[in-house]
Amino acid sequence: MAASTSGPVLGGLLSLVSWRLIFFVNVPAGAAALVLLARTVRAPRYLAPFDWAGQVAAVAAMGGLTYGAIEAGADGITAAPVLAAFAVATAALAVFTVLQARGAHPMLPLSLFRYRTVSVAVATGFAFMTGYYGLPFVMSLYLQELRGLSALGTGLVFLPMMLAGGVLTPFIARLGERLGSRILIIAGLLAMTAGLTVIALLPAPVPVPVLSALMILVGLGGPLVMPPVMALLLEAVPARRAGVASGLFNTSRQVGGALAVALFGALLASRATFLPGLHDSLLIAAAAVLGAAAVSLLLKTGRAGASLH
Repeated sequence: MAASTSGPVLGGLLSLVSWRLIFFVNVPAGAAALVLLARTVRAPRYLAPFDWAGQVAAVAAMGGLTYGAIEAGADGITAAPVLAAFAVATAALAVFTVLQARGAHPMLPLSLFRYRTVSVAVATGFAFMTGYYGLPFVMSLYLQELRGLSALGTGLVFLPMMLAGGVLTPFIARLGERLGSRILIIAGLLAMTAGLTVIALLPAPVPVPVLSALMILVGLGGPLVMPPVMALLLEAVPARRAGVASGLFNTSRQVGGALAVALFGALLASRATFLPGLHDSLLIAAAAVLGAAAVSLLLKTGRAGASLH
């Protein structure tokens, strides 16, 4: 969460030298991650054949869906390439489901969804990222294109949002012990819903500091939602399925973020309709996050560390 929220600030600083550096910064970060991983204790290994067919079907489904969402903004939902992309995504998803149900060694055992916590976590991760990735995407464009801020100035607007999440993160474990994970998750999602909704409904000339302050509500959702959800997910599944469950959760998050950027980008495609597109994007994100809060009521947990499914 700290990495994603610090992106606008770091990107603004790097753009002072060259915007191309935003791509190279991933190299030292990735190298540092590999060094740290080499020093961690090895987890138990459960060998299984690689599910090539499942991988291809999953990539085709996600690729078709994302491409269709992106192109729909430029060509319209009824354009032939868009319909073809959605058709490929639908067919690939159907094939993937059959392969996972009947395969001897599926990459995603469908039995995982028998655990209520897994289903709730996947839905929450997907919806959460529509708001957490969607907000910086649309607001960065708004602040630079319509309000005239520089890349660095835009990054500084996001700074309070980043700092709020960073300050709260060290206290999440203690809050979870006192209040319970479900309360933290729902509180974080409701805070995000409130922030997204209010920003969407504000008049165009609202002062930039007001926007910056309201985005703190979205920033609080990071530490309040993601760590408790991940903890509950890993506690809910057998140890040998922890890696698969974690991968499924992270995939749902990335798909949610990618689709949010694709859909919101389509809504913002025309400068003439930029503000209505901005408002619609934020309200869509708010509705998705509110839905996740409602679904999270299905989590049955007392204090952090206890998970029922």
